[in-house]
Formats: sequence, structure tokens, C-alpha cells
Amino acid sequence: MIPPRIEQSTKEERRAFVMEAWKCLHDCESCGKCRVLKGKDAETLYADYIEGERTYMDVTLDIRNNNYGR
Repeated sequence: MIPPRIEQSTKEERRAFVMEAWKCLHDCESCGKCRVLKGKDAETLYADYIEGERTYMDVTLDIRNNNYGR
């Protein structure tokens, strides 16, 4: 899935993308999404993207580098 570009999407479209991309698959051993999010809510961690302030990739890289959402 490719995240909607900020300049070509609405806040609601970006929120829907985040929620779909990070929804629980109920298969923790294979998925790993919870480990990436470190137990935090995806909508909260991706708030800057949803609000149109930062790209999805910028937020994702910060989460993966432990620089965001502590």
C-alpha cells in the first residue's frame, strides 16, 4: 500500500490509510506491527502525517529509529 500524498489527500483519507495499514491482524507471531509501534496507538504516532505536517515516511523512520512517540 502506498500512503496518500499530503498535497493530494484529505485528513480523513490519511487517517483511514494509517488505521488500515496498522490494524491488528491477530497473528502476533507473524505480524510484528505491535513491536514496531511499541504498544502505542498508530493514530497518535502518525498524527503529524494525518494533520499534513510531515510525510508518512518521515514519521515511520522516526518511529523505527526510536526518535518519536516516546
